[in-house]
Amino acid sequence: MAETVMTQYLQKIIGHLETLHQEEAGAIEKAARLIADHVKQDKIVYVYGPGGHSNLGSQELFFRAGGLMHISAILDEGTLLSGGALRSMAIERTPGYGTIVIDDYNLQAGDILIIVNAYGINSATIDAALEAKRRGVTTIGVTSVKHASSTPEDHPARHPSRKNLFEVVDLVLDSKIVVGDAVVEIEHLDQRVGAMSTFANAYLLNCVVVEAIQLLVQEGVTPPIWMSGNATGGDEANARFIERFKGRIKKL
Repeated sequence: MAETVMTQYLQKIIGHLETLHQEEAGAIEKAARLIADHVKQDKIVYVYGPGGHSNLGSQELFFRAGGLMHISAILDEGTLLSGGALRSMAIERTPGYGTIVIDDYNLQAGDILIIVNAYGINSATIDAALEAKRRGVTTIGVTSVKHASSTPEDHPARHPSRKNLFEVVDLVLDSKIVVGDAVVEIEHLDQRVGAMSTFANAYLLNCVVVEAIQLLVQEGVTPPIWMSGNATGGDEANARFIERFKGRIKKL
């Protein structure tokens, strides 16, 4: 029996996640250490995905069952696809926009910002990273080094500086996304199908969180963790901590 494209896609996903598991473990552990120490101080961790589907990365960690309550997603309407896909792409390419977003969330020295962007080249992404660093924020990039390095310097999506996200952040989690993102080839079709970046980003981000939680527990700290509101007792469990974060997490 011929292998189905669905099976090909599954194998591509599994293989990619196994590669990340093996090759990015060290970076994941470093990021987890940073976040665990941050949570120990009862400080908020910010996550920003400037660009269409990169926003899913910030949403993946925010208000998430089994995830840390100390996560604040920067859900700026400019680059969310809900405001229009072409509009989102135009805004992510607008120099200066990322700076405005970081200012709007009032990030300060000593904060942590995770920036999620598979391609890691657009203006909103680079400006957000540069502004955060200017303010003394520790930056963690979730991005593909290969994709950025393979993109021509004159590509219209690039930041005017031609910088890549992996070059300007303090710590890189390399998602290893191939150029174009899609990974499945269909006979008689030139364009590959089946995107990989969402799986890669979600895996890396959740690995950081679960590792951070384990570190905290091993060190005698039980951090507040979201429980699904759809599970029995979820609302009651979450309600114990809501007031602690209201006003501190912008989109809560």
